Amino acid sequence: MHAYISLKIDSTAQAIPLQYNHFIQSAIYAALPQDVAKRYHDKGHTAGGREYKLWSFSRLTGKFIMDKASGKIAFPEGARLVISSPDMEFFLSMVNNLLTKSNIRLGEVKMKVTEVRLEEQKVEDSLLVVRTLSPVVTYSTLLKPEGGKYTCYYQPGEGEFNKLITANLRRKFEALYDKKPAEGDVRVIPLDRPRLHVMSYKGTVIKGYTGRLKLQGPRELLQIGLDTGIGSKGSQGYGCVEKIK
Repeated sequence: MHAYISLKIDSTAQAIPLQYNHFIQSAIYAALPQDVAKRYHDKGHTAGGREYKLWSFSRLTGKFIMDKASGKIAFPEGARLVISSPDMEFFLSMVNNLLTKSNIRLGEVKMKVTEVRLEEQKVEDSLLVVRTLSPVVTYSTLLKPEGGKYTCYYQPGEGEFNKLITANLRRKFEALYDKKPAEGDVRVIPLDRPRLHVMSYKGTVIKGYTGRLKLQGPRELLQIGLDTGIGSKGSQGYGCVEKIK
């Protein structure tokens, strides 16, 4: 399920930081009932000893004014946010509270929720074409020969990218349904030249890619990717996608 949320910002409000993902993440938790928010924040769903939140969100879209010198961005005519998840308890709790409170706060900036449109996007077969709404992040943590660790990020089209995407989707499916998915790998084919984004989340540098992608593989894994986002760090605002009809 996808929620398309329209936001109106007071014209007198200050701009928000360019690296605003953690503000949106905090706003989503704030939109949940306290007990539900605590459960998702502390644990979420588990599979293979790992925890998964099973939701993702987009970048803010709309006409904007960016000030690189101050590291701020403003949306004078309003913005749109997309949140996706297959977990209906999380989804309905969040949407109901958003409509009841009718506003969210991103740091010091208060935004009015003017519309929430729900859309159920279905995968019909073993082929899915999507556009990324936030950068897809896929990486491995490797050891340096001289000691220490470093992070290697992968882009769509690389073999390791497909391998990690498949493993991630299989674990998410198991976390949600408590059973193993059908056999088969997911292959991700870029339809455009992937665009690299170098971002920061609470001071940590993260690299991800955007563009149109064609996914081939077991239908149930493609559905999980469409609903939870593809790649890592979905609940931090990465890997959110929507179906291209």
